[in-house]
Amino acid sequence: MSILTTGAEAPQFTLPRDGGASVSLADFKGKKVVLYFYPKDDTSGCTVEAIAFTALLPEFQKADTVVIGISPDSPASHDKFCRKHGLGVILASDEEKTVLTAYGVWTEKSMYGRKYMGVERTTVLVDRDGKIAGVWPKVKVKGHAEAVLEAAKKLA
Repeated sequence: MSILTTGAEAPQFTLPRDGGASVSLADFKGKKVVLYFYPKDDTSGCTVEAIAFTALLPEFQKADTVVIGISPDSPASHDKFCRKHGLGVILASDEEKTVLTAYGVWTEKSMYGRKYMGVERTTVLVDRDGKIAGVWPKVKVKGHAEAVLEAAKKLA
């Protein structure tokens, strides 16, 4: 379950990203930021989600909104994922899971009775002042990027 609440300060971070650079939430002060947390590069749901956000990037840009995907995969994995699927979103790497933990999305999961730690697919919309404006926990991928875009457009 997400520990994030609307109106709270978004946890700050600096992470390595695809392309060999790093990305910080502070880099986008004054802009709206979508942080979508996903489990793993190049898996079916994560690929559909990344392609959907990429397809809507021009609309997000018109809404003065940056889109950042965050997973525990390495920057090299992100580079391969971006190349393979022509992705345009920023992909940040949180191999230490510090940001995933700070946002409350690194949680115990269960599959076929086996318990393990993993990323709960969650999206957070951060406003221009660095405050949480929206949280979508346990995301279902179909139609999700469109719903987040609508929320970003409505946010001043």
